[in-house]
Amino acid sequence: MTIERTLILCKPDAVSRGLIGDITARFERRGYIIVAMKMLQLDGDRARAHYAEHDGKPFFSELVDFITSGPLVALAIEGENVIEGCRQIIGATNPLTAAPGSIRGDLAQTIGRNLVHGSDSKGSAERELKIFFDANEFVSRRHDLERWIKG
Repeated sequence: MTIERTLILCKPDAVSRGLIGDITARFERRGYIIVAMKMLQLDGDRARAHYAEHDGKPFFSELVDFITSGPLVALAIEGENVIEGCRQIIGATNPLTAAPGSIRGDLAQTIGRNLVHGSDSKGSAERELKIFFDANEFVSRRHDLERWIKG
């Protein structure tokens, strides 16, 4: 059993459209466990740290401007192979090519307003989680996780 932890962000467009409940429910229905969650207004420094891998690319400032444009909800989610599973639930970056049934396929409107972010690897998840959460903000829910995995 490979238990992982990943970062999911409900971006400002998801918050303004009232989709937080729908989005979090999709992860919970899959059996993943939310171990930390908070709403915050991201500042420029934290946004640039989050998108550091895109620094120098033409769209970098647009990413920072959008993610700081309104409140977002940050989630830490645990589960078996949760990184890959959450990315499947989220869907492709472009909502027009995202699979029906995925968050972006069902709800997103454009690439620039695609509702959610999910870590793309274990290394990214570890780095990103530290940007949004302090170690003492995680709640242990291993008993819930084990119950879901065992069925």
